[in-house]
Amino acid sequence: QVQLVESGGGLVQAGGSLRLSCAASGSIFSINAMGWYRQAPGKQRELVATITSAGSTNYADSVKGRFTISIDNAKNTVHLQLNSLTPEDTAVYYCNAVYSPRQPFYTSVWGQGTQVTVSS
Repeated sequence: QVQLVESGGGLVQAGGSLRLSCAASGSIFSINAMGWYRQAPGKQRELVATITSAGSTNYADSVKGRFTISIDNAKNTVHLQLNSLTPEDTAVYYCNAVYSPRQPFYTSVWGQGTQVTVSS
């Protein structure tokens, strides 16, 4: 029932920037955390960044200092600012949310993904 809708992906040159957004909607009592993951062709899906509703963040070493994650609790929306992009950042980026449909239960949901392509 809960859906995540991603936006902001696209094609950008190396050194450029993008801003991804992911909005959660549906039967949500509360959101515990949201995050971004990515999967390049032939590779395993990997964590990019996560953020809790309290604002605690976690980043993959490969994106520290370049990407910034933020959350708008009122809108159940997470953003990812991607700066200084390189071709190695090319991947499908997936949004994830850990949420409570009703207390005290928690579950998770994935978005469909948005393509980020960085040209050299």
